[in-house]
Amino acid sequence: MTFRPTYPIKTERLDLRPHRREDLDDLLAFHSDPEVVRYVPWPVRDREQVRAALEVKLTQDALTEPGQWLVLAIELRETQTVIGEVLLKWASEINRQGELGYALHTGYHGRGLAAEAARAMLRVGFEDLGLHRIQASVINGNTASTKLLARLGMRQEGHLVESLYFKGEWCDDLLWAIRAQEWRDR
Repeated sequence: MTFRPTYPIKTERLDLRPHRREDLDDLLAFHSDPEVVRYVPWPVRDREQVRAALEVKLTQDALTEPGQWLVLAIELRETQTVIGEVLLKWASEINRQGELGYALHTGYHGRGLAAEAARAMLRVGFEDLGLHRIQASVINGNTASTKLLARLGMRQEGHLVESLYFKGEWCDDLLWAIRAQEWRDR
């Protein structure tokens, strides 16, 4: 099976689409920001590191087997600027499980743009890919993400104490999730 959404995935203000090589400068703007990468699993990146990461992202526009991530650029339609990324992992075919992730340039925080992109990706996961459950993993202390996940209708299902060695320290992992039926009922 190959799952490839029809691109771009349009929301009210955003186009979610596969990455392009010309996204490099926009990606550098937030991949190099310590505030953005504080809670994501990559370090502050320089231009060459972003270029290398972008080469991988260029191949992540479809899902062919469980374990893969669909990684899309969040483009602000008004300016055609890539302001972030939204991700959906196809975690399990048998259990129809997925995982949501996102990162957004700090200059665009507080406008509901991350929620808009994440909501669209949940729709893709449930309505297009046919997932039963989508979860998100959040480092304890990332209150902006926990508030966003709650707004999306997700609930915290777990709090794993010092379960991750993350950026040089032991951190608690908060597990959030929503099931397809809960998504449909919203």
